[in-house]
Amino acid sequence: MDYLVIGCGLTGSVIARNLAERNKQVTILERRSHIGGNMYDYVDNHGFLVQKYGPHIFHTKNESLYNFMCRFEKWQDFKLICGAKWDNKYTPTPFNYTTIDTFYPPDYATFLKRKLNAAFDGRSTASVLEVLKHPDCDIRNYAQYLFLNDYAPYTAKQWGVSPSEIDPSVLKRVPLRFSYSEGYFDDPYEAMPVHSYTCFFKNLLAHPNITLKLNIEALNYLRIKEKQLFFDGSPIDIPVIYTGAIDELFECCYGRLPYRSLRFEWRYEEKDSLQDAPVVAYPQAEGYTRITEFKKLPIQKRKGTSYALEFPMPYKKDETLEPYYPVLTEESKYQYEQYRRLALQLPNLICCGRQADFQYYNMDQALSRALEISKYILGNDTL
Repeated sequence: MDYLVIGCGLTGSVIARNLAERNKQVTILERRSHIGGNMYDYVDNHGFLVQKYGPHIFHTKNESLYNFMCRFEKWQDFKLICGAKWDNKYTPTPFNYTTIDTFYPPDYATFLKRKLNAAFDGRSTASVLEVLKHPDCDIRNYAQYLFLNDYAPYTAKQWGVSPSEIDPSVLKRVPLRFSYSEGYFDDPYEAMPVHSYTCFFKNLLAHPNITLKLNIEALNYLRIKEKQLFFDGSPIDIPVIYTGAIDELFECCYGRLPYRSLRFEWRYEEKDSLQDAPVVAYPQAEGYTRITEFKKLPIQKRKGTSYALEFPMPYKKDETLEPYYPVLTEESKYQYEQYRRLALQLPNLICCGRQADFQYYNMDQALSRALEISKYILGNDTL
């Protein structure tokens, strides 16, 4: 064995494949019973392909990243449409001029759209934070309406803290559109796998130099003593690529980093359609944030519909939950930096991925990071 990889989500699997193609022997240890990390999907009892850990759509502006994904699976163009619903009214998200038409009287809607066109001339979007600070009171009031009815209640449920405590980058993820354009992403490459994400991972990991071991909790064997890595009681000198939660690797010596987790409530109904879009946020709903209707992600022509409600909650290691989202605050970023410095003291340890980097990565960002780490390991580039 030349390399040990902890975790076979996108980051760990891509690094393992790149090393294997350079004739390196790689062993992957995965604590779960399946490959693919949070991108894992399967066919449920009703015949629908569903994603166990919530909706994933690959999207990117980078053609080379898209081409990499195409090496291991066929992809179909898929433009994700999302929405939000409150006061029994549905609107597309990101919010656009349809939103204004839906929630305001016609005359005022026309007036407000003209003001927005003038105020943001030449621009297609702006963050809600920017619009909230606009000097025009009508424009500010529109942003405040959206903030109070969607951003604030959704954020409070999703992150478990006041919006004022959240890193501004979180609130910037969903902008306001100054047009009738729909679609959650604006990237030129937006696709879903023709077969499944699990099929993609099977092909990605299908290399004779990769040994995969499932149902193994690496942290039961991996220890750090006196700035050296030990595995199963013995020193380990080969490079270890770690993609798990960085605080747990160091036995939470600086305290637990805050992650948000999700509980999914799975349902099936004998109806052709549940909601207007595949993914719809319900900011006024009790407990859950959104519903994903999987027969629309991608389109699956079967009777009935399978869907999942998402209930955010704090991550606790011993409650069989997954750490999905790092809660980025000034305190948590400082706390992470302490762990990062510890990791740098171990020359054969490489931490990367959403949990190990304590970053909210989209799939293309995780892929880019994995390719960057691969080049670094193989000596073709530097970080």
